[in-house]
Amino acid sequence: MREGFAHFLAQWPDLLPVNQHSTVVLDDPFAVEQIMQNADANSPNSQPDPPVSQAVVSRLSLYLRELQHLVRDGHETTNSTQLGSRLGFTDAQVRKDLANFGQFGYPGIGYRCDELIAAIRKILGTDRQWPVAVVGLGNLGRALLGYKGFNQQGFRIVAAFDVAPEKVGQTVDGVEIFHLDDLARVVVERDIRLAIIAVPAPAAQQVADELAAAGVAGVLNFAPVTLSMAEEISRIGVDLAIELEQLSFAVVNRRQNP
Repeated sequence: MREGFAHFLAQWPDLLPVNQHSTVVLDDPFAVEQIMQNADANSPNSQPDPPVSQAVVSRLSLYLRELQHLVRDGHETTNSTQLGSRLGFTDAQVRKDLANFGQFGYPGIGYRCDELIAAIRKILGTDRQWPVAVVGLGNLGRALLGYKGFNQQGFRIVAAFDVAPEKVGQTVDGVEIFHLDDLARVVVERDIRLAIIAVPAPAAQQVADELAAAGVAGVLNFAPVTLSMAEEISRIGVDLAIELEQLSFAVVNRRQNP
């Protein structure tokens, strides 16, 4: 899936609309934004929205990160123009994306950062803690265990699995490593819903099958292979070589089309 690992941290799934019956002043950019947002969502010529696309969900993750940065820097409010410009999107794109899920702005204010963060986290399903397992403790698997960003976004790695005898029984970054044979038991005991596959490609499908049989609901696959899984299991594939290919394409075409 094209958006890659950075956008996994939020793939699992309303929100109460704000009362819009307020008087606004048209020379107030925040008020104008509110009117435009309402027009985008409520135009009489508008057609029913199609299902929300993966691209929209990925941009929600970007909005969430940027809002968190704004709060960290001391900002209490923002608007679609500011949020879009920081990420390279238009203000209309920001409003359109958010309008898929409700109305979040206030006349004369724009968006309250803390409230919009809470709303987006609820949309993405990261307003709770997700127990996560990592399967495969090579260099990538160990790096994932040490990544602190998971906890900050609501994902807690509670178990890791491998088949190498020298790794089983160890604790890495506070996470116990189990043998893959114990996967079904540990998934139930620790209520694991999401899993990360970081094994070599030839072993990935078997691991995916075992995760599905154990009841895992979502899989992030780092193995460079397409997995065959039941439709009810959410899955995202991240092939770092493909990501680099896309990057090289962008660089080459930028040089050819300055």
